[in-house]
Amino acid sequence: DSLSRLFSRCGRVQSVEVCEKPGPGEKKEKVTSKFFNRKTVKGFQVAYVVFRKPAGVQAAKALSQEGPLLISTESHPVKTGISKWIASYEASVVDPKELKAEVDAYMQDYDKKMAEEEAKAAEQEGVPDEEGWVKVTRKGRKPGLPRTEAANLRVLEREKQKRARKELLNFYAWQHRETKREHIAQLRKKFEEDKQRIALMRAQRKFRPY
Repeated sequence: DSLSRLFSRCGRVQSVEVCEKPGPGEKKEKVTSKFFNRKTVKGFQVAYVVFRKPAGVQAAKALSQEGPLLISTESHPVKTGISKWIASYEASVVDPKELKAEVDAYMQDYDKKMAEEEAKAAEQEGVPDEEGWVKVTRKGRKPGLPRTEAANLRVLEREKQKRARKELLNFYAWQHRETKREHIAQLRKKFEEDKQRIALMRAQRKFRPY
């Protein structure tokens, strides 16, 4: 708004687009949501000012000879410091009613769009195209997973059971490893005892001719 007001003295301003960095003159998608897809750009930015007539561009170039242009004036002050922080904080607080209204409107548009696509697909089902091909949709014994709360709960329950079985198998594997380790320890102990017994028997061996 400040840039549009600043350059309006040169001619009628059609649009002002603020970008993070210079790029091609492709028009970005218009942001329709107040709560989602909001990206705060920090640091320096680039602004593209589009005039209604080419004469506005020439007039804007001539402004550099008049000295610096002030965006913040007494009639149109720009908030800075504490007042800017307060305004930013107030803007960050979400109004539940306004958010619910935006989400409900989006879901209504989405349901309407999906209904139109399903109706269009139903009309085209079984009808061959220009080359004689018939489009086959996915219908039969195994349709797509319904996006319902009950289906989501079933999926979560299956995942929970799978994790429990995996933990149980890991527990049995750990128990099996412990049993094998104890068995190896007992074998080593018995081996050492046998070595000592054999050494003792060799020490006690004597020559007995009669």
